[in-house]
Amino acid sequence: MGRWEAYFALVLVSTIIYVLAGGGSWRNDGMAAVLLAALAPWYLLLGRRAVDRAAPHPASLAYLAGAVVLSGAASVAAPESSLVLFALCPQAFMVLNWRGAMLTVLALNATPALRFLLASTTVGAVVSFVLWTAVTMGFSAFFGFWVDRIIRQSRERGDLIAELRATQAELAEANRRAGAMAERERLAAEIHDTLAQGFTSILMLLQAADSQLDRDPAQARRQLTLAAGTARENLAEARALVAALPPAGLESSSLEEALGRLAERFGEEMGIPVEFATSGPPRPLAAGAEVVLLRAAQEATANIRKHAGAAHVSVRLAYGCDAAVLEVRDDGAGFDPDAVTGAARGFGLRGMRERVTQVGGRLEVGSAPGTGTVLTVEVPA
Repeated sequence: MGRWEAYFALVLVSTIIYVLAGGGSWRNDGMAAVLLAALAPWYLLLGRRAVDRAAPHPASLAYLAGAVVLSGAASVAAPESSLVLFALCPQAFMVLNWRGAMLTVLALNATPALRFLLASTTVGAVVSFVLWTAVTMGFSAFFGFWVDRIIRQSRERGDLIAELRATQAELAEANRRAGAMAERERLAAEIHDTLAQGFTSILMLLQAADSQLDRDPAQARRQLTLAAGTARENLAEARALVAALPPAGLESSSLEEALGRLAERFGEEMGIPVEFATSGPPRPLAAGAEVVLLRAAQEATANIRKHAGAAHVSVRLAYGCDAAVLEVRDDGAGFDPDAVTGAARGFGLRGMRERVTQVGGRLEVGSAPGTGTVLTVEVPA
């Protein structure tokens, strides 16, 4: 639009100068110049919106009709005014379809043609005018077709850009929803692996202490002490979740120390021997891998507490060349992994498997009724 309007202004100003410098009657030339100058506000009032519309509009027809009247009256006053048709004729193709544009071009050229034919009688003048008119209309048709093609391409490009923006907005919303869902699942897994298990442990210790208050106050106090320690750890885990920090067990200690404390506390809670051992030279793992191993150990001990009825548990951490392996073994009731499907699998095992997969590791559960259970988690070192 900016280039087109610059061209229109250049042709309009040039035509006015050409008319005023024509050497004719100052009255007629002045009147023609005023009529030509009136095309500028007429364009600003209606023409700009008419040219910019995607389809013909009553305002577009009104603008072209006004342009025909103003340019025709100017050409009656001064024949040189017909030079402005080099700018007005292409506008017809920018506003109307091809057939309507050609009719408008004929209307724009009709008044100058009639005036010239009425004022001229020589054959040479008539031939010159016909050639001049043919050049004007040919240029208008070519330029108008070119402009119309550019406008169509621009509108198609605009539609594609609008569709692209809409698609980008939809993708952004979908990504936002997916991110929110992933965050909810992450928090659900964290709460299940930490707070829910801690509360379960506290509840079991409090129930055990309550049953021992009369018979063995010392044992009851020991269980209450364990419950208080578990509550403090739960509080630390809750604060870590809120602050998006590493698990409280890993924040100020190594993975081996965190697993050792887990095994020791679990043995005290359950009153059974829990063995913890490491093999291979210890080395730091990626933070995500350490979290996965710690959470897997917490989930395994929670399942032993709820389902196994084990008399002995072992927790082993082995460092290899390419991987670190956690093994949690118990001699409890065991189960058939293939028979546990659907909702019976629970959130814990599914969440544990998803955690392990996210860090490129693998999880295996080996068990059978009456033979205990072995849970093995391997993560890249």
